[in-house]
Amino acid sequence: MSTFSRRSVLAVLGVAALPGVVAVGGRSAFAADAYSSNLALYADPALVEGVDYGRRFRRHAAQDDSDAGGSGFPDTAVVALHGGGIEPGTSELCLAVSGYHPATGVATGGAVYDYWLFEGLRSSGNAELHVTSKNCDDPVALATVAGSRRTVSLHGCTPAEAGLPASAAAVLVGGLDTVLKAALIEAYQDHGIQAIDAAGLPDLNGDEPGNIVNRGLRGAGVQLELTTPLRTQMFGVNTRAGRKSSTLPLFWAFVDATRLALT
Repeated sequence: MSTFSRRSVLAVLGVAALPGVVAVGGRSAFAADAYSSNLALYADPALVEGVDYGRRFRRHAAQDDSDAGGSGFPDTAVVALHGGGIEPGTSELCLAVSGYHPATGVATGGAVYDYWLFEGLRSSGNAELHVTSKNCDDPVALATVAGSRRTVSLHGCTPAEAGLPASAAAVLVGGLDTVLKAALIEAYQDHGIQAIDAAGLPDLNGDEPGNIVNRGLRGAGVQLELTTPLRTQMFGVNTRAGRKSSTLPLFWAFVDATRLALT
């Protein structure tokens, strides 16, 4: 008799419950992508969850059983589609921007946000696990974003991909949420972080509706592309095991600026 993991069953049911989940638009596909979608990656018997890759998420409970005026509830999602060893530093940033310390998982104070992240856990060869944003079809990721008014997606890029000098430590701010984009650029600049509007960079601008960052309640989110030098300068020990407990002031300056713009 065949056996199925609870997660596998939920994945199938989740897709069935989300009509119109198709891979259209989004961040430009990378020719090197080995998998056409997250579900295709999960279905590969050569990969083992918890060994090759991992998924983490947090959906905050919300309840309003009164017919009086509505109460506040979490309405922001933070995602890192290429965490762990794929685009190093984005996992830790995703957790911290969401309001949780990357080393302890404890809330750091202030607002907390829903998050979802996918991580490469291998000691090497994590680039093979990259699934481009337009093809992210993880049911939990899609549901998390779909229920949010605002979404921030954290990515890593090289200076060359951004058309910048090799040493450039910068964040490129893209996506369809123009109001939040402007607020983020201003907040980063106020914190001494070079911020560039990604509108003129088709591969990094995150402006297509099919990109998961733009699939929330308002059809608009913000995609943040941090260059390798910027991410490298955020950690004292730049390894998957070391990053979470060696965050440097630049890391927290970036997190503070992002959270300031979100509030």
